[in-house]
Amino acid sequence: MFIPKVPKNVSWPLLGMRLEGSDMVSVVRRGVLGGALLAGASFGMAGAAGAQALTANEPALKTDPAAFRDQAEAAAPPPPELVKVGQDWANLNRYKAANRDALKLPAFNRRAVLMGDSITDAWPGRANDIFPQNGLIGRGIGGQTTAQMVVRFQPDVVALKPVVVHILAGTNDVAENLDPYDFAATTNNLIAMAAMAKANNIRVVMGSVPPATSFAWRPALGNRSAEIQTLNAWIKKFCAANGHVYADYWPVLGDGQGGLKAALGADSVHPNAAGYAAMNPVVLAAIDKAMSRGK
Repeated sequence: MFIPKVPKNVSWPLLGMRLEGSDMVSVVRRGVLGGALLAGASFGMAGAAGAQALTANEPALKTDPAAFRDQAEAAAPPPPELVKVGQDWANLNRYKAANRDALKLPAFNRRAVLMGDSITDAWPGRANDIFPQNGLIGRGIGGQTTAQMVVRFQPDVVALKPVVVHILAGTNDVAENLDPYDFAATTNNLIAMAAMAKANNIRVVMGSVPPATSFAWRPALGNRSAEIQTLNAWIKKFCAANGHVYADYWPVLGDGQGGLKAALGADSVHPNAAGYAAMNPVVLAAIDKAMSRGK
């Protein structure tokens, strides 16, 4: 796997760590993941063994949930309403029931899963039926960062066995919803999700982080358009180098000055109905392009 270089002034976090308990929670919260969390286990994406496993000369890693099934079935999870704040940091309960229902659908009706934050979360309700008509399933959760998405990628994407995953993530990393923005941590998490998808024969579409010059909930941050554009440049290069599809939403959403067109936004970050209407052709074209490629 080719990974584009980060800017010279950015230090990559140590990869390949195996931590448990509170240490792992701390690492995941920072978005510093040694590898993708596959069905409860981690595999290193860096270091000698991890790097070799992801080269073109090595077979792709695959997950086997059967190894963890007995433990999962032994203790039924508490009802979502009984899960206290802090006990479900990645909001794994959000789609638990919906995922069970999705597995009962014909394969076409779950051919593509959209992983993301609030922009993806609101999309199905404003997409004029393109989701059911095109076999799309939304798995967005408002406010989430890429670190949280990595944690729930197995149950919310891999377990549904789609042909394609569309990853639209990074807005809340740049907005510092959990921690100070760390370019390397965010790109590590995007790499981890792509690796999990590839290991499970799921084709990858990565969307550009939509344009935004300010975050209403974090006004003190000021204009972060430059950070978003730097991240998007990396995503585009990563997709090109690894055979993934890049879905660029800037041409249809951008105002030419780094922000979201006023007519297309509910605020400075989130698209309105017209904004989603502009995004629909882009996502459908990207998914069709990925579908036409080999696994």
